[in-house]
Amino acid sequence: MHADDASLHSLIESDTAADPAFLFDGTPVSRAEFARKAEQTAAWLAAQGIGKGDVVAVWLVNRVEWIALLFAAARLGAIVAAVNTRYRSAEVAHLLKLSGAKLLVIEAAFRSIDFAAILADIAKTDVPALQQLAVVGADAVPAQWPSVRFDAFDKHYPPAPAQHDIDLPVLLYTTSGTTKGPKLVTHSQRTLASHAKAVAKALQLSPQRHALLAMLPFCGTFGMTSLLGFVAAGATVHVLDAFEAAPALKILAEHKITHSFGSDEMFRRILALTDARRPFPHLQVCGFAAFQPGWRELAAEAEARGLPLFGLYGSSEVQALFSIGRASDAFADRIEGGGWPMSPDAKVRVRDTETGELAPQGVSGEIEISAPSCFLGYFNNPQATGDAITADGFFRTGDIGRLRGGAFVYETRAGDAMRLGGFLVAPGEIEDELKSCAGVADAQVVAVDLKGQARCVAFVIAAGAPPRQEVLTARLRQRLAGYKIPARIYVVDAFPVTDSANGVKIQRAKLRTIAMERIAAEPS
Repeated sequence: MHADDASLHSLIESDTAADPAFLFDGTPVSRAEFARKAEQTAAWLAAQGIGKGDVVAVWLVNRVEWIALLFAAARLGAIVAAVNTRYRSAEVAHLLKLSGAKLLVIEAAFRSIDFAAILADIAKTDVPALQQLAVVGADAVPAQWPSVRFDAFDKHYPPAPAQHDIDLPVLLYTTSGTTKGPKLVTHSQRTLASHAKAVAKALQLSPQRHALLAMLPFCGTFGMTSLLGFVAAGATVHVLDAFEAAPALKILAEHKITHSFGSDEMFRRILALTDARRPFPHLQVCGFAAFQPGWRELAAEAEARGLPLFGLYGSSEVQALFSIGRASDAFADRIEGGGWPMSPDAKVRVRDTETGELAPQGVSGEIEISAPSCFLGYFNNPQATGDAITADGFFRTGDIGRLRGGAFVYETRAGDAMRLGGFLVAPGEIEDELKSCAGVADAQVVAVDLKGQARCVAFVIAAGAPPRQEVLTARLRQRLAGYKIPARIYVVDAFPVTDSANGVKIQRAKLRTIAMERIAAEPS
């Protein structure tokens, strides 16, 4: 592949592409118009002092400005740090500090999200690199930093010179793994664009026959990868600014959507809104991540009603849609996580976690991946990067699975990471916030199944008078996304532990058992 063919800009250069390229809340944006917006945004960024190697944090819902900022950063050699719109003050501060972002692009408010109020809880000294805010849809917001209006589309700025190194960092995703706070996963134009083209080719996408409903947030690899794959194919993308089942149902039913990607819960909510026997006659592939109990039953119901679910696999490090089931697979195999790699150059192997040897077909172990979609490394963290990559260049995923023919099956996440609200969350992130609360000496957090949903439960050791759950919960709601708030907080005298050759370890399995027993004993 020629270097220019692996740039982000190459994704929008198709002569056979459908127009419009996007529909944002029904408003069309052609490919030529989008290319112009990206160029205008690059000029605007340069006018704000952003150049090669500078980091711009983007804290927006799904809107054309988000994508224009990414393509503009690529043109300048700058880097976009994607901020989850569900983040609250502690999480935003961590990302801004870790990335060293000079500029933060936000909107004043969106539905229940008050971006300015969240920023007000961040100390300026905690994010020393941040120089300025840029506000979409408003002139300014009350904040400790100077702010300007994002007016790239309305005002002329001098054109910015382009750089052509497609192997520079261009996008940072967050990932928690099993450490306290999110690490930043670094991707280049080459890793993003080459994977987008591999997705378009593997799914055999056609500009004339296919269209995507993009209902996942662009701040995550699942939403971004599916979007870029359809841009690479030249197919039209219908965008939801944030997921809601009713508008998703309307677009799926009225606009001949053939593909969509989301969580099992998203598709469950959409199906629940219609009694029609087969409400989506044009749907061909709905790639889904199984986060909730009962996903197999959902897949069977969805199949009967013409909403074909396909299991898949991905991560911030190897990108979403790394692999997916095939229509030719048996139904039970097709809906399993894992599937067939999108890129013919991808390699998947499984390593036995006990022997350290490569495992044969059908034997479970840790999944290791080498592929063009693999990340450059963890941003400014060579130690973590080195720990995650084998001597021969494979990424250690931390996921457990097994090989099945030319495909593979994802089984579970290794370690203690929790899947909450569709996101992988490190227990230590919540535990440290609890330990910062008055009256808490120590804390441990585990995930349990609560009324069909994965929720976290906290155990705390008091420092003096036992803290009240409602006080701790109120504090956490100011600092963390809602899906990280513990459903229960229990005060205990000590944690169950076990001695090992490496020291005393907390028995998390025992804590999960205790949590489930206490919940079961509650009055119905």
